[in-house]
Amino acid sequence: MQPKSSVSALFPLFVFLVLFIGTGSYLTYLNVDMAFYQLSAAVAVIPAIVIALMQGKGKLNQKLSLFLKGVGEINIITMCIIYLLAGAFASVASAIGGVSSTVNFGLSLIPSSFILPGLFIIGGFISTAMGTSMGTIAAIAPIAMGISEQTDIGLPLLLGVVVSGAMFGDNLSMISDTTIAATKTQGCEMKDKFIMNFSIAFPAACVALVLFFLAGSSGEVIKTEDYSFIKVLPYIAILVMAVAGINVFVVLLSGILFSGAVGMMTMPEYTLLIFSGDIYKGFASMNEIMILSMMLGGLGELIKYNGGITWLLDQVDTFAQKRVGAIPANIIDAEKKKRTIGEWSIAFLVGFADFCVANNTVAIILTGGVSKEIATKSNIDPRRSASILDMVSCVFQGLLPYAAQLLLAGSIAQLSPLDIAQNNWYCMLLGVAVIVAITFGIPKMARKN
Repeated sequence: MQPKSSVSALFPLFVFLVLFIGTGSYLTYLNVDMAFYQLSAAVAVIPAIVIALMQGKGKLNQKLSLFLKGVGEINIITMCIIYLLAGAFASVASAIGGVSSTVNFGLSLIPSSFILPGLFIIGGFISTAMGTSMGTIAAIAPIAMGISEQTDIGLPLLLGVVVSGAMFGDNLSMISDTTIAATKTQGCEMKDKFIMNFSIAFPAACVALVLFFLAGSSGEVIKTEDYSFIKVLPYIAILVMAVAGINVFVVLLSGILFSGAVGMMTMPEYTLLIFSGDIYKGFASMNEIMILSMMLGGLGELIKYNGGITWLLDQVDTFAQKRVGAIPANIIDAEKKKRTIGEWSIAFLVGFADFCVANNTVAIILTGGVSKEIATKSNIDPRRSASILDMVSCVFQGLLPYAAQLLLAGSIAQLSPLDIAQNNWYCMLLGVAVIVAITFGIPKMARKN
């Protein structure tokens, strides 16, 4: 039986956003560093859950059972296990020097006139392999600062290129938390989402590369540090396995074991005990996003039970019915109009959510369930809805001056995050690519059964 439509069922979500955004905005006003990350989202969601439990009819035990059902939903649990493994790989690979070796290996191959495009490519490769834009920015930003001292290229532009590459790779990576969240909420395979996503993002990346080349053609030769190629191999291995479509659990477990083996072969002091400790550090680094995923899964189940999801879908239906007629009939037929409106609805929902919470993974988790409902009713391919969720959240995350990626880059380089955002040309171009893709229904791919 479908729950009765109720806008009040969304009030707990509103409370969560007000607490999280209000605290972040106030601390920003006080010039507190990383203001939007002082109050954990996993804590801010607790009052919202309490309110949701108090709403609607039914006994408390029944509502608690629904909450726990949402917490233990198979996609949520799968997502959390993948988070743990991804964190462990990133931790071990970093501990053995894999990040610095990969960065310096890439820099050793860059011609002097190709500094900016080279930084973008390195950032994209590392972020795709690691599945984290934050780790990529932390690794490459200091090198970008060194480059700025040896060239006439401005530091804001160099950091903008670093963030661009990090967001490009994170958006495509099959082990990033955004990809995991998008594919699991929409019900599609990571490899299939990658193909759809890549076909839209790649043209934007190509244009960005041209612009970066033109902007940095006056760069001078830079000195690079030593690197160990064997420490680059774990990144190459997981990237190849992921693109080949091997199960993500196998990919990540193999990457962890491969990285540990390389560490013990090349570093006598890197023992099995240290290896196990690094794995646990990686697990611990994912605690917050795991807890938040489970909490939001439970909150979403309560909101659905109380009629909030039904109300949102009703609004989307009303919006679609009003807007379908506004699309010229000579562009697309009625069914395509319906899909186009559905895709715009998904893009608006996730974009607004990321604007509110400044966290692309959280934005996808918040809107994934509703987006799946919209995609089903509008006959949108799950690969496409997952790609839209990931790309739109990536655009907002890369341009919001209070998002973690820009705050991190700004804190490393002692620059205003807004200055860096203005030079994040890739995310701007990706936004244009998404608009074109939705408006004209491209790329056209046969729907998978």
